Amino acid sequence: MKQEQIKTLIDALAASDLAELEYSEDGSTLRLVKQSALAAAPAARRPTAARKAPAALSAEPGPPAAVAAECLAPLYGVVHLQPAPGEPPFVQPGQAVEVGQMLCVIEAMKMFNEVRADAAATVQTVLVHSGQEVDAGQPLFRFG
Repeated sequence: MKQEQIKTLIDALAASDLAELEYSEDGSTLRLVKQSALAAAPAARRPTAARKAPAALSAEPGPPAAVAAECLAPLYGVVHLQPAPGEPPFVQPGQAVEVGQMLCVIEAMKMFNEVRADAAATVQTVLVHSGQEVDAGQPLFRFG
């Protein structure tokens, strides 16, 4: 990628309502995120930390508290729950997920944006279906 092309992408992101932009060319990928989106995105994408009530501290470890949390769509687009048609979904209800594990992909403007788990949790419910249009902030998954 050329420096002029990168500057053009930065200017396009700054002039738009988008929170982030990802561009790939010749095996290189550039991901731009607005500063304001950095503060908001973790709250929208974290399955447990964003919605978890503060736990009481105790000296003895106990079982983790069952807290329902949601993973929200970080942007508007079409959600894909599986890597390709006919393949198994990234995650299913009842499945435990780890930090950074792929949950789904949201396609926006011919760009595929990965939605990953920000905390370890168990998928309780998948709230959308593959091919569905989703709005930014719309719940995608519920964790238990």
